[in-house]
Amino acid sequence: MATNDGTIVSGDVTHPPEDFRKHRSLWGDVWRQFRRHKGALAGLFVLIFVTVASFLGPMLMPYDPMLIDVKLRNLGPSFSHPLGTDNLGRDMVARSMVGGRISLLVAITAMALSVLVGVSVGILAGYFRRLDGPLMRITDTFLAIPQLPVLMVLIMLFREKLREVFGPEVGIFLLIMISIGALSWMQAARVVRGEVLSIKQQEFVVAAHSIGTRQRNVIFRHIFPNTLSPVMVAAALGMAVAIITESALSFLGLGFPSDFPTWGRLLYDGKDFIQITPMRVVGPGTLISLTVISINYIGDGLRDALDPKARRR
Repeated sequence: MATNDGTIVSGDVTHPPEDFRKHRSLWGDVWRQFRRHKGALAGLFVLIFVTVASFLGPMLMPYDPMLIDVKLRNLGPSFSHPLGTDNLGRDMVARSMVGGRISLLVAITAMALSVLVGVSVGILAGYFRRLDGPLMRITDTFLAIPQLPVLMVLIMLFREKLREVFGPEVGIFLLIMISIGALSWMQAARVVRGEVLSIKQQEFVVAAHSIGTRQRNVIFRHIFPNTLSPVMVAAALGMAVAIITESALSFLGLGFPSDFPTWGRLLYDGKDFIQITPMRVVGPGTLISLTVISINYIGDGLRDALDPKARRR
């Protein structure tokens, strides 16, 4: 027999309704809400496919992405070379996979640096009133700086010095990663600050203060966990911005060297041969577009999934 509240009574045993018997977790609710966003789900599959292909694909390809074979130079698309070859006879599919590996590594590390700085500045500015003014004025100053020209100047100034210290590949990787991360943290800082200003007025934070909880514990146990929603969205969008920025720098010839391919570098190397082998440009350009679009859709899905009101609906 079922009561008015849905409870099922069987003999002397009372069974709760089905919805209450199921264990519901926060991240389970987030995943269920995320799956409802078809674009975000498709973007997740595309990003996973591109990532797996970039890191595992070169090991499965029959062609060495660095092997030069001038007899196969400037070939058009074929069954054995779907994207053709470059002017040195290197397979463009294999080089695009290696380029994706480098571009994704730059994007992930630059995003992590920008999120770390942005979250730190946002929490400090929102929680400590005396730091709010100075930190926000610094944030406004960085927002007024044109990013791409400053990145070009930084690379021109420090590229040779870092190459001498760390080598040509690691040096330019560190320079580009740190430069992009250091100039793209401001949006995350502003969003986190706004969240902290709202969260620190909540009852559970006031209660933590009333029982004498240390400010450090309040920040790490109560403030920071409740800012994860905007942080994850900012991280997804920051990764897309980092891919675009790195590709723009490489396309301008200021990124990685020619023997260290990225998607932007492949575009730069292929622009002079666009009339002979246009797939040299179409392939890397399509990968950049698909990756950035998929990350943007994932960010939209995370924003909706992490919204408590959307989960209740």
